[in-house]
Amino acid sequence: MFKLAQKLLPQQRLLQRTALMRRFISTSDEVKSVDTIGGLPTELVNEKKLKKTTRTLSTLQNHSVPIAARVTVSKDESRDFMAVFPDVVRDLTNYTKGFNCSDAVKWFAQVMQYNVPRGKKNRGILTVLTYKNLVPAEDLTPENIKLAQYLGWCVEMLQSFFIMSDDVMDNSITRRGQKCWHRVESVGLIAINDAIMIENAMYAILKQHFSHLDCYVALMELFHEVTYITTCGQSLDLLNSNKSVSEFTMENYKAIVDNKTAHYSFYLPFALAMHLAGYKDAEAFRQSKTILLEMGHFFQVQDDFLDCFGNPEVTGKVGTDIQDNKCSWLAVVAMQRANAEQKQIMIDSYGQSDPLKVERVKALYKELSLPSTYAIFEEESYNMIKTHIQQTSRGVPHQTFLQILNKIYQRDS
Repeated sequence: MFKLAQKLLPQQRLLQRTALMRRFISTSDEVKSVDTIGGLPTELVNEKKLKKTTRTLSTLQNHSVPIAARVTVSKDESRDFMAVFPDVVRDLTNYTKGFNCSDAVKWFAQVMQYNVPRGKKNRGILTVLTYKNLVPAEDLTPENIKLAQYLGWCVEMLQSFFIMSDDVMDNSITRRGQKCWHRVESVGLIAINDAIMIENAMYAILKQHFSHLDCYVALMELFHEVTYITTCGQSLDLLNSNKSVSEFTMENYKAIVDNKTAHYSFYLPFALAMHLAGYKDAEAFRQSKTILLEMGHFFQVQDDFLDCFGNPEVTGKVGTDIQDNKCSWLAVVAMQRANAEQKQIMIDSYGQSDPLKVERVKALYKELSLPSTYAIFEEESYNMIKTHIQQTSRGVPHQTFLQILNKIYQRDS
């Protein structure tokens, strides 16, 4: 029966899959009319029937991309990066001792150890890898590599500042496989000051190790600019979380993502490495930024999906986007696709802490086939970004971008 159906289905329908999904997954507030069966496009239902089973979620089953293509950070690279962290703590400890506050010195060392090196360190290592890809081999001296590593740790410190603050605002429970810092005994809202200390200590590291370089001002300005952009994104995120899910739009979602995530997670590490490598061509920075913000959008959609459907033992955190009324990709697409009855379920249940209502939203996501929609989005976004990378022309090797893209494609945490 299955083979017969395969023969009967016109080949043209299979080729139209991409065009169909682009119409179906609207990036505007207006959902275009398509023939449906049970709320799904007829073409998609027929194709799913041919497959007999729902496509395995690529994000949860990393099998499509070879391991060698996905894992771009070697154990040696990670170990070398970690080896510099004690130097960072020592430098900051010595710097803080100069202010005659010994208790604060001891406390700050604990803050650093608990919060900064515990994650995957992707942003920091990305800074180092990008620098190594951009400079000639003869410039990869131990001194220059250590500068790139210090710069990477500054990015990780900025990341810690953001997530510590974010966890307090969201009243999150876990982060990176451990209690959020503000939930640790005897910490509480002291975490706010701790986060501010980490952010400003980052500038002490920059001054100590980079003030003699021509790129120092550019590095400082970039950190300040991206920090402000990210806090603007956080503001958008928090303001939208006070709205009804019926008011969420894809336009607002994109604004939140570009500002809150994409700039500091992708453009910042890359642009820092470009500055350290001596790049000055404004067009090279512009082209790089366009691609990296696309990657950032892709990354955040993945994050939204994992918040709902990921395994906390793998992701290291318990997702709370539904309870927190977040303007997430899943919520926006669900409202675009839902009928009147389903929209009412979202309005009644989304943003509520009641576990039964949270599960009702998740069940509705499955009813609307959002996991399958996400899997198609993931594949198409990957191919689109790859095409844009191949079209760049100003100085940055294509492989440098592809290395980042292959790392985040089909991630599970």
